[in-house]
Order: sequence, then C-alpha cells, then structure tokens
Amino acid sequence: MSTAVRRRVGVPVWEVTRPARPGRVPGVVLAGLRDRGPAPVDHRLDPHPVLTLALACGEAALGIDESTGRQHRGSLVTGLGFGVGGAARVRAANVEWMQVRLSPAIARAVLGVDPAELESSVVALGDLWGERRASRLCERLAQAASWEERFALVEAFLARLSAAGPAIEPELAWAWDRIVAGHGQVRVEGLADELGWSRKRLWSRFHAQLGLPPKRAVRLVRFDWAATRLAGGQEAARVAADCGYADQSHLHRDVVAFTGVTPATVAGQSLISTADLAWVDHVPRLSAPWGNAPTSRFDGHDRPSSVWLPVDRKPD
Repeated sequence: MSTAVRRRVGVPVWEVTRPARPGRVPGVVLAGLRDRGPAPVDHRLDPHPVLTLALACGEAALGIDESTGRQHRGSLVTGLGFGVGGAARVRAANVEWMQVRLSPAIARAVLGVDPAELESSVVALGDLWGERRASRLCERLAQAASWEERFALVEAFLARLSAAGPAIEPELAWAWDRIVAGHGQVRVEGLADELGWSRKRLWSRFHAQLGLPPKRAVRLVRFDWAATRLAGGQEAARVAADCGYADQSHLHRDVVAFTGVTPATVAGQSLISTADLAWVDHVPRLSAPWGNAPTSRFDGHDRPSSVWLPVDRKPD
C-alpha cells in the first residue's frame, strides 16, 4: 500500500513510526501510522509491489473506497497491484494502524492463500484469518503501551505463521529478490536463463506462486521506484533515464496507467514526508545479498559472474 498524499499546510498527513531494530522475519517490513488530523484523510491509493496488511490499533477504522462504490473498513489486506489507475482512495479520521508489507514470496505462508487470489483486490483480514484470530490480534495491538511493543507482537505472530506455512520454490524467491534489488531493471529472459528454466516455466511458476506474471512484476517494481523519486522532487527526464524507461514519454504512459495522473501530478505530491522516503520505497526481500540464490542451481563454477542483468529499455 503506497500512500501518495498532499501535505496539509506543510505538515505530513501521516506520522510514521518504524521499528528501532531490524526485523527478524524475512520478507516483512513494518511501520506504525497515525493520522495527524484535524481534517479527515482522503487521498488516492497507488499500487505497490507488495501485499499489505492494514491492522487497526484502536477503535477508529481505516477505510478504502473503490471506484465501483464498494467500501471496506477495519483491518484489511490489499493484493499486489491494488489501486491501479487511481481507482481507490484511503479514508480515515483519528486512526492509528500498523502497515505490514509482505513480500509475495512469504504471503502464502502468512495469509493462507495464494497471492494470485488477491491480485488487485482488497479483502477483510477476518475473511482470511477468521474473525476470532484477526479480532484478537487487533485487540492486543490496541492494548499495547508503545509502537515497539506492537512491532514485537506482530513480528512474533508472523514468525509463527511463516514457519508453519508453505514455502515457495527457492528459485522464485531469488527471482523476486533480484527484481526488487534491481528496481525492476532486469530482463525476464535473463532471469530464466540464469535459473536454467524456460520462459514458459518461469512464467507459470512465478505467476502461480507469487501472484502475477514476471514481466508485470518487473514493471510494477520499476514504476514504484520511479514514482518515489518523482515524489521526492527529481525531474521526470532524469527519473526516466535512471529508472530504465525508453524515454520520458514511456515514463509518462506508465505513471498514468498505474496512477491515473501524470508524472507532474505525482511530483507535486508528498509521499508521507521527506524523512520517510526510504521507508516508502522499501520493498521487502527474503535475502539481502543476491548471492543467497539457491545453491542447488548456483554452486561452484555454475554461479553466474555478473551481479546485475542488462537494463530493459524497450517500451512495455
């Protein structure tokens, strides 16, 4: 869930709190958000290359409204790519909530469903975990004395789920991490070649276990990186060149397709606050260095010598 919002008279809409120490659950990024008030929050929800849990930490509920008129309130889960085209809005007032970003590589273990079932959708957390489990967790979050206590509570909960849940193929976890590490500037064909797989095999397994086709994953990750830099004040021409777009027109088409607005509009909006841009851009990975690729594929002299794949500058 990427929050692209305007400041109110120079003050960020959300106050963001991040854990003081590195997380202990791979593939998870946590943040606590509090509405700064006094006016209700109402802003566009842009797509993000993660699945997101919005956990209520009090009585006030976060809301998401779709362009169809359908409304969602309470603790929610958004799938990969939810909000494409600027078709969803976040609405809230006097709310505290925890945002849990899940790598699609760990989502199936944590949520109990395949990420593909949640692509571009939003569902109530109780529909996935059961009302009792979801309500109990949110009650404990509301009773916690600090954000650090809340972070520890959620991390322990997610650690138990991820340890007991099904794991995806290690080659696919590596492929996802490679896409994220390269900010979407990779060739799908190159990923398949380095894995020793055919393109068809990579496409089918990636889609089935991660929730979207690999080319769409590349495009979504690249857009997210470009949108963060636009909101941070960088010029569109520079963003297009640095983020692997063929030209500025290519960037323009991609931004409009994902957000429903132009790059100039994105550049005029604030992603939380300047101090939190690093958090906004943080897409969770399962492994930090790319060298943690599956040893079954990359051992001895078979390990590829190059670290980054060639930049794909062809328009999508």
